[in-house]
Amino acid sequence: MADHSILNQIQEAVKSAMRIHNKELTTTLRMAISEIKNEEIDSKVEVDDSLVTTILQRMIKQRKDASSQFNEANRKDLADKEIREINMLSEYLPEQISEKDLLEIVSEEMAAIDAKSMKDMGKAMGALKPKLHGKADMSMVSKIVKELLS
Repeated sequence: MADHSILNQIQEAVKSAMRIHNKELTTTLRMAISEIKNEEIDSKVEVDDSLVTTILQRMIKQRKDASSQFNEANRKDLADKEIREINMLSEYLPEQISEKDLLEIVSEEMAAIDAKSMKDMGKAMGALKPKLHGKADMSMVSKIVKELLS
C-alpha cells in the first residue's frame, strides 16, 4: 500500500485531530477506519484506494439519508451533525466531476453504446460505472441517464 493512500491520510488525520482535541473529527474518522478494516476482514482482500473510495461513498450516502430523515423529524441538530460528518468524509474522496462535465461524459458514452430507451438503462450504467467510479455521485449519473433516455 502506498504511503499516500487514502487510508493512510485518514489515519494521519486522526492523529492530528486527537492532538487538537477535535472529538467529532476523531470519532468520524475512526468510524471510517473501522468500516474500512471491517470490509478488509469480511472480503479478505487488502484495501486499495478504489475500495476505500467506495466505502466512504457508502458512508456519505448513509449520512445523507439519515440527515434527510432527521430533517423530516424536525431534528435539525442531528441533521447538522450528519452534514458535518459528510463534509469530513468528503475530504478524502477524489475530486468530483462537475455536473456539466458529467453530462458531457454520459452523453458521449450513451451515444457510443447506442442507448436510446429506458431498456438501455442497465447497459448505460454498466458502461459508465467503471469510468466514473469515485469521481461522480452515481445517483446523479443515474438521474442524468434517465433524463437523456426519456
